[in-house]
Amino acid sequence: MVNCSTTCPDPGPSGIETLLKKTQVDKGPQWKEFLLEDVTENSLLQCFFSCAGIQKDTSLGITVYQPPEQVILELQPAWVAMDEAFTVKCHVPSVAPLENLTLTLLQGNQELHRRNFMSLAVASQRAEVTINVKAQREDDRCNFSCRAELDLSSHGGGLFHSSSAIKVLRIFEFSQSPQIWVSPLLEIGMAEAVSCELSRVFPAREVMFHMFLGDQELSPFVSWKGDTAWANATVRAMETGDQELSCLVSLGPMEQKTREPVHVYSFPPPILEIEELYPLAGTDINVTCSGHVLTSPSPTLRLKGAPDLPAPGEPAWLLLTTREEDNGRNFSCEASLELQGQRLIKTTAMQLHVLYKPRLEESDCPGNQTWVKGTEQMLACVPKGNPTPTLVCTWNGVIFHLEVPQKATQSHTGTYCCTATNQLGSVSKDIAVIVQGLDEGISSTIFVIVIVALGVGVITIALYLNYRPCKIERRKLPYRQKEKNKRGEKPVCCSASRKVQCT
Repeated sequence: MVNCSTTCPDPGPSGIETLLKKTQVDKGPQWKEFLLEDVTENSLLQCFFSCAGIQKDTSLGITVYQPPEQVILELQPAWVAMDEAFTVKCHVPSVAPLENLTLTLLQGNQELHRRNFMSLAVASQRAEVTINVKAQREDDRCNFSCRAELDLSSHGGGLFHSSSAIKVLRIFEFSQSPQIWVSPLLEIGMAEAVSCELSRVFPAREVMFHMFLGDQELSPFVSWKGDTAWANATVRAMETGDQELSCLVSLGPMEQKTREPVHVYSFPPPILEIEELYPLAGTDINVTCSGHVLTSPSPTLRLKGAPDLPAPGEPAWLLLTTREEDNGRNFSCEASLELQGQRLIKTTAMQLHVLYKPRLEESDCPGNQTWVKGTEQMLACVPKGNPTPTLVCTWNGVIFHLEVPQKATQSHTGTYCCTATNQLGSVSKDIAVIVQGLDEGISSTIFVIVIVALGVGVITIALYLNYRPCKIERRKLPYRQKEKNKRGEKPVCCSASRKVQCT
């Protein structure tokens, strides 16, 4: 809507001149109002009035504007290697007038770059600004945006502004190859720990690991510390032969794969066979040590106690006549296998149980025992035998409780009958118990000490009296020898070990 008016009190012909489509919609004595349609570009209008036969006119400029409705920000690339350059680009597809536009690039709230387009007096065109920035570690995960402002205050309008969507920049460092830690030998069916490590990587916590044994994908547990990330997994090989353990590591646009060869082998424990695990004493039994049929190649076998080593691939064996002393004896069968310069060893062990009748030996069940009156005492008797014998002792026809300590009295003096029994038989023994008073025990001890001391004293005196004359004679011997030498006599040897008087 355009209003054209005058101050002339009695105006003559009037109107507006324009190339735009116009329609007069209203008028008054000193004014006219027109509707202009399809305004698509800047235009210049002229309004004229005739006053007292003289035409006067004035011009009016119409400015067409396009607010920056769409602001587009681009980061190229989105993931940037540390110390490499990246591009920040902002453009507005449609805006007018361009000379009133300002574009501002922001990193967070910090202004990176500002540009206006005052020198480009074009009605409407695409606005764009681009800068290059060197990537630093502290730039990782920074927000970048672009703000567009169209200021029409100089044209009598307002301020229009719009912003782009926020873009997040990712910085990474990936300069090393991953390393695999795995044993070159894996036993089939056995769980084995493997790991893959990547050092000098940033950000380490975002590294992704994929691990495979052949076509079998593993389930790694990922950890990180500082600029190092690693993955631990458990592998269980199910096929023998040469295979490959691989580790694929990725971070952003980067990925690397490392491979490590492994050999899967089968080596079950050797087979140990004892002909009879519970033989009677005196029985002949065979003990055999052989390799498992799944072991390849054939292992070297060794049977503990066998006199000779068998030939490679042959079993080891031992013929044994069992004795009571063999009860509880451990046998071990050892198989060793040489693979890729490593010696692998597997062992199977078994215990022999020799059965024999009960025995009541003097060392464990003395026939004469002395108790001190008033003290807690128990009958000392431990039977031997396999199976373990049960022991029953009677005293005056009554069963004596072996597990319960007894306060010794004079009435405990007597003979106890103890019987040991197992499935193979029984044996009995009489045990004489004497209960002494405390003074008697001390007197007996002192008496024994005195007797021993006297005996030692007598022996010492006898040896001294026997040795002393010889000692005197030895001192005199050089002088007598000289005298005898003068007379031509032969020397006489004196020995202190003989019980004779030296002459």
